[in-house]
Amino acid sequence: MPEGSLCNKTPVDTMEQLQALLSDRRGVTYYQEMDQLDVNKEALATAIQNTCKSRIRTWLEICAHCGLCADACPYYLVNDKDPKQVPAYKIQSTLGEIVKRKGEVDNDFMQYVMDTAWSKCTCCNRCGMYCPFGIDMGVMFGYVRGLCFAQGFVPWELKIGSGMHRIFRAQMDVTQEDWIETCKWMEEEQEDDWPGLKIPIDVENADLLYTVNAREVKHYPEDLAEAAILFHIAGENWTVASEGWEATSLSMFAGDWAACKMQVETVYDSMKRLKPKRMITTECGHLYRATVLEGPYWAGYESGQPPVECIHYVEWVAEALRTGKLKIDPAKKIKEPVTYQDSCNYIRNGGLGDIAREIISYVAEDFREMSPCREHNFCCGGGGGLNGIGRYRPQRDKGLEIKRDQILATEAKIVIAPCHNCWDAIRDLEEVFHIDISWTFLKPLLLSMVEVPEHLKPAED
Repeated sequence: MPEGSLCNKTPVDTMEQLQALLSDRRGVTYYQEMDQLDVNKEALATAIQNTCKSRIRTWLEICAHCGLCADACPYYLVNDKDPKQVPAYKIQSTLGEIVKRKGEVDNDFMQYVMDTAWSKCTCCNRCGMYCPFGIDMGVMFGYVRGLCFAQGFVPWELKIGSGMHRIFRAQMDVTQEDWIETCKWMEEEQEDDWPGLKIPIDVENADLLYTVNAREVKHYPEDLAEAAILFHIAGENWTVASEGWEATSLSMFAGDWAACKMQVETVYDSMKRLKPKRMITTECGHLYRATVLEGPYWAGYESGQPPVECIHYVEWVAEALRTGKLKIDPAKKIKEPVTYQDSCNYIRNGGLGDIAREIISYVAEDFREMSPCREHNFCCGGGGGLNGIGRYRPQRDKGLEIKRDQILATEAKIVIAPCHNCWDAIRDLEEVFHIDISWTFLKPLLLSMVEVPEHLKPAED
């Protein structure tokens, strides 16, 4: 069967296509059709010829099979050091074979490639830190995912997520109307406790343009309210955009590079339209990577920079604490042992490890570092889209063991995780292993201990 009605080589661009996928509970029909999906070998060979350039080909050729990448990979470590989980093996047995065979591969092989690319690698890029030649299997598996997506071999949930971005420019079905109504709703919810609180929309020349994760709008609108309250306390001149407000990219996880370009250009258009001094992202690692680090290249910016300066939420928090815009009540600092989850995307790939520690110095009295930590930290276990793929839940849960053991070794009771994927993975880790920990974003933590200026407090009855 060359094409299924659900599993096929056609990106999801219409509500009809999206609803059909959503109606297929757990992707049962989708994966049945995948078993019959033909590989377009000619198209695959052409893609390799046109896009597999010198860097990736050189990496494939110069790998010395030294094994130094092995202990860098959490999936190798938790799977009894299975040689087939060594990053070099995983990439050579997938992309290496596709290149060697010039696209002459079959359905079984492409399903093996898909399973490897999404269940055995979170594209955390940790292996690249330890390779003596600088070979980065995370980057290469991102490329592999793109090849798989074009052939229709992509996990059901990520085919849906990619379609959401194409249709809504958001990772969930949140319309512009939904977004604006949620902003107004959160204003109304806070008016008694925070008189004068506003979530400004489309204010030009603001100091900060705040972008969010659509999951916050859909499932955690209080996160938007918490951000607004902290900006209010800090006296920030800020705004959100009516369009281009969502800056995540499940398309990046799916390997749908055309949708990545569509998504990030929508965000960049809002920057150009509103002309803020800076853009600030919510507490999300892959959002930062997609919009700030990768986005300029998808959008064709030769400078490699977004239209305006962009910062992650941790950078704003550290700056606000450092300058006194936010002040912590010393009596309310966390007394329990605390540790910090270093996100792959804004710590290892974004270099913000020092900024994170600066925040900790203000809010916690007993900080316990994980070992290893900072840019050497292990992935949460759910990155790269793995959190949300039901087909690979057993592999994801197995991968959580590394993070479980890191946390247990600190004897910390609270994990600060300013990243949606990390937050989700640690939440699920507690549900799977019951190690008696709590986990938190920065926003609720700061609101529990920040000093509120008298003029911002509601008048007493």
